[in-house]
Amino acid sequence: MNTMALIVKFVTCLVAYAVGLDLFFNATWVDIVWFSVLMTIVSYLGDRILLSRIGNKNALIADFILSYMVVWIFGSVLLDNYLQIAWGSIISAVIITAGEFFVHRLMHGSMPEGSQKKNVVPDRLAYGMEMSEEHEPLKKK
Repeated sequence: MNTMALIVKFVTCLVAYAVGLDLFFNATWVDIVWFSVLMTIVSYLGDRILLSRIGNKNALIADFILSYMVVWIFGSVLLDNYLQIAWGSIISAVIITAGEFFVHRLMHGSMPEGSQKKNVVPDRLAYGMEMSEEHEPLKKK
């Protein structure tokens, strides 16, 4: 377990949700802390599973989508304003994704050497081509 990555992830979430939710809403600090705890746990588990399999760039995209959806879904239930929740979601997701770049570097450095490149999606697809001559069967007369 990488404690430093969890701390950086939690502080990033606190800052992002304080800016994204408190700037547009009258969100309480309890709401901001609960959003941060939820996002920290879900994102950390997702990073532990996905980072070694799909790579850093795709994991950042997944983190952006996850943080956007968490604020959009739970924010629309708790805070009751759909237009403002969209802007709060985008701002929070951008800040969290910027922080996740550094968290991924911390997590990538703490992974065992064998699992860092294991199951990474290739950049290019490789296709093989097989060639042979067509042989017609002997014709019987």
